[in-house]
Amino acid sequence: MRTDRKAGIVPLAASSSSGNPYGIWILLALFIAAAYFLIIRPQQRRRREVEAVQSSIGPGDEIVTVAGLYGTVIDVDDKIVTIEVAPGVTNRCARQAIGQVISSASRRDEAEPEATKPETTTPESTAKDVVDPD
Repeated sequence: MRTDRKAGIVPLAASSSSGNPYGIWILLALFIAAAYFLIIRPQQRRRREVEAVQSSIGPGDEIVTVAGLYGTVIDVDDKIVTIEVAPGVTNRCARQAIGQVISSASRRDEAEPEATKPETTTPESTAKDVVDPD
């Protein structure tokens, strides 16, 4: 009776493992494609954006380093950026250490002519209109 039982199990096990031979390859290809589009491609895009920001740094730009140090760019070499963190205090750091540009010197130059225009409108509230809370 045991031999019949074992004999019945073996053909069932053999027939269940004979699925589509391409199924595992299709799953592997889908996994690789998902990893490319969800992980690798966005990382490449971010790296290109960071490289573009780091290559466009010039004197007068206000920046933040990856360590969180705020400063104004004084001088730029191929690999080294000199930043002024306080009046008279300069630091040298690698160009790759620049995390983001807060305001570019060229954007500030373009915005200045608009700021020098006289304001022709009158303020809607004056100091007399403000109520003291006490």
